[in-house]
Amino acid sequence: MDIVDALDARRGTTCFVGAGGKKTTMATLAGHLDHAVVTATVRIPIFDGWVDEVVVTENPRAAIEGGSAWPLGVVPAQERPDRYRGYDPETVAELADIDHPILVKADGARMREFKAPSDREPQLPSTASTVVPIASAHVVGEPLTEEIVHRVDEVAAITGLNPDDEIRPEDVAAVLASDRGGLKDVPGDATAIPLLNMVDDADLEASARAVAEAIHDRADVPRVVLAEMRADDPLVAVV
Repeated sequence: MDIVDALDARRGTTCFVGAGGKKTTMATLAGHLDHAVVTATVRIPIFDGWVDEVVVTENPRAAIEGGSAWPLGVVPAQERPDRYRGYDPETVAELADIDHPILVKADGARMREFKAPSDREPQLPSTASTVVPIASAHVVGEPLTEEIVHRVDEVAAITGLNPDDEIRPEDVAAVLASDRGGLKDVPGDATAIPLLNMVDDADLEASARAVAEAIHDRADVPRVVLAEMRADDPLVAVV
């Protein structure tokens, strides 16, 4: 099994939520897939460097069907010099019948490594086939602070932690496996596959495995993926 199959991203619409490597994961998958489409339902930083072309268009279907450079990015507008705007989820849902793997950034994290969603997130298309809730393995053992966690209050509400408390494997699992966290609004027909990213040494792998086992205790997911998306071979383990 490679990272594409571990995340079930070879076909359909794969959406990425959480924190700790959404864009890196999307870039890695786009590089491993044939004719991948990259888009978003929320703001997304400029990603021209890891796709062959970005088309700014209100008609993504036409851009994809007429595309000749892959991976292909499609976005509706450039909002600022450093970021694009995303489509509404309904527009992305209408692309589900296109015979290309579609990778979708579906929430934001402000460069943090762990998060829980706000009441306006995630922005998932109804036709999502796979949803990948992400957290960085680096957060285990760190304090619950705004420096590494986006939306501290929401994480605290799910886990029972207080600000500055140490984040334990079971806390990461509680968020990723919660219908107020990583599994929020996952369509009934979609498969959720949690991802622990930044697993770049043996100690982090041990922490990530503990998170994965705790996720399985809490949620009915087919597997939890451990990865280091910056590595040449990103897949570390499937639990």
